[in-house]
Amino acid sequence: MNKITIIADNNKKSKKIKKFLLSKIKSNFLNRPNLVIVIGGDGFMLQTLKKSKRKSNLYYGINSGNYGFLMNKFSRKNTIKNILKSKITSISPLKMKVISNNKLKSFLAINEVSVLRQSRQAAFLSIKTGTKFIIKRLISDGVLVSTPAGSTAYNLSVNGPILNLNSKKISIAPISAFRPRRWKGKIVSERSLIVIKNLNPKKRPISAVADNIETRNARTITITSHNKVKFKLLYDTNSSLQKKIKLEQLRKEVR
Repeated sequence: MNKITIIADNNKKSKKIKKFLLSKIKSNFLNRPNLVIVIGGDGFMLQTLKKSKRKSNLYYGINSGNYGFLMNKFSRKNTIKNILKSKITSISPLKMKVISNNKLKSFLAINEVSVLRQSRQAAFLSIKTGTKFIIKRLISDGVLVSTPAGSTAYNLSVNGPILNLNSKKISIAPISAFRPRRWKGKIVSERSLIVIKNLNPKKRPISAVADNIETRNARTITITSHNKVKFKLLYDTNSSLQKKIKLEQLRKEVR
């Protein structure tokens, strides 16, 4: 007998979908081991994944939020059939280590790490990969480091590049760059060790945010791809994550 878990966000729409699914699903009905059905938006899915203790789980997201890029559409008629036919996509998060107030903290980021100015003044940042500078001094509102899965989220909003899911790349994109004004960022290998340093922490404090978890007064942020962790997401056959990314690429080209 395969265990099926249904987790719903705390809103009327999510609860209504959960009630419907509970009436349709029997414990031995879906032949998907360790299946977790997540009902909510992208933020709720990210929160659920990072709470996971079992990396063998399969996650099928049902959108009850706004855009729901990481989720599948709900259909009263076809959702059960869609779950049965869904395909696995594995994604790895970023691992962010941040030094703040002389303490080292570590977090996972499935979509992106955003480094943001904490006051009205622009941030002064340096960015390295290993010991090599990508940029010695960036004056901006911040910088965004994104995974392929997250490249169509906040990264796209700051005009970062959309990455193919299997590209093995990480995007580094400035947020409202002031100097150098025309610096567009850089795409680096997922094997890169990215180090972002606050060049003026006393006068120009910054925060480091792993998806939606913020650490304030960050001094040094180190980011690597955490390939040892694989989150297994299920997508409907006609709407895979890779297909959604390609559609966003086409939309960007048309614009």
